[in-house]
Amino acid sequence: MRAALLHETGQDKLDVLDDVEAVGFGPGRARIRIRATGLCHSDVSAMNGVLPQPAPFVPGHEGAGEVLDVGDGVTHVKEGDRVLVCWLPACGRCPACRRGQTQLCLAGFMNAGTPNFRRTDGGADVFGFAGTGTFAEEVVVDASCAVPIPDDVPFDIAALIGCGVTTGLGAAINTADVAAGSSVAVIGCGGVGIAAIQGARVKGAAEIVAVDPVASRREAALKFGATRAVAPDELADARRTVTADEGFDYVFEVVGKSSTARTAYETTRRGGTLCVVGAGAMDDQVQFTMFELFFDEKRILPSLYGGGDVLRSYERAIALWRAGRIDLEGMITHRVRLTEVNEALEQMRSGTALRTCIEL
Repeated sequence: MRAALLHETGQDKLDVLDDVEAVGFGPGRARIRIRATGLCHSDVSAMNGVLPQPAPFVPGHEGAGEVLDVGDGVTHVKEGDRVLVCWLPACGRCPACRRGQTQLCLAGFMNAGTPNFRRTDGGADVFGFAGTGTFAEEVVVDASCAVPIPDDVPFDIAALIGCGVTTGLGAAINTADVAAGSSVAVIGCGGVGIAAIQGARVKGAAEIVAVDPVASRREAALKFGATRAVAPDELADARRTVTADEGFDYVFEVVGKSSTARTAYETTRRGGTLCVVGAGAMDDQVQFTMFELFFDEKRILPSLYGGGDVLRSYERAIALWRAGRIDLEGMITHRVRLTEVNEALEQMRSGTALRTCIEL
């Protein structure tokens, strides 16, 4: 089968090969034919080493498709079912799951260290990013990664819900719990940032300022619910205009860098909430003084995968989409085939794409 492969961490292009097969099928597992997958910035971060991932690996973790087969003991899905791929499934047994914080379950992360592909020419092991690897025609995953979707949800929409939409919406709805009538700033307006903007709008924010260096992303943000959109060097003026220089009630950092996290902190009002959504590097440290942490009483809330039960978050996203409360079709600005995956990477790096859908 075909798959897009990164041979070594640090390479900027993928190699689309025909000699890759999905492996590991057996009890408790599911084989899925991928029909659509989104390109998320986390894929690029894994490619360049910002996020840890053994190589060689097949990127992709935001996918949807059809179940081809299930192993013994799998009862919640069957052959022919339409599913999205959950890259962070909950085991239901660990302390985090028992506390109701299923997004903190480590079972899914453990899957990333087990090869789930193999080269048929030579038999070399190949990993799947985040234990999935949806830049492939087929994947074999733990059955808990296969989440059934209703028939009216297209594969491309389901793929977005599998990561970016759930992450951004959840940051605003679950983690920050944006209050109606509040002021919000979102720093970084790619797919996840746009989803956070839509989440803040759904929650009733009065002012939503989108911050991004790319003009096309700023224009898009206005269509998805931002009340104004500014370049990073215009953020200080927006703060003065919108909040009388007090600072925003909620600021979402969706870039994953210490510099933007620091800017987000400074842009948050005293007693306000900074929500950290961007996935950054392990060695990128942000500094705060003990005095400002005490004196400003700003809440710093990291948000992993939307900060809530992912299955419930999927259901909520579908319900909001059906009701016309959020726009998911409009987030897909580009479509490519798997053989054009490197074009999709350039679209993301240049900022011209909110989300590129790879159709398989």
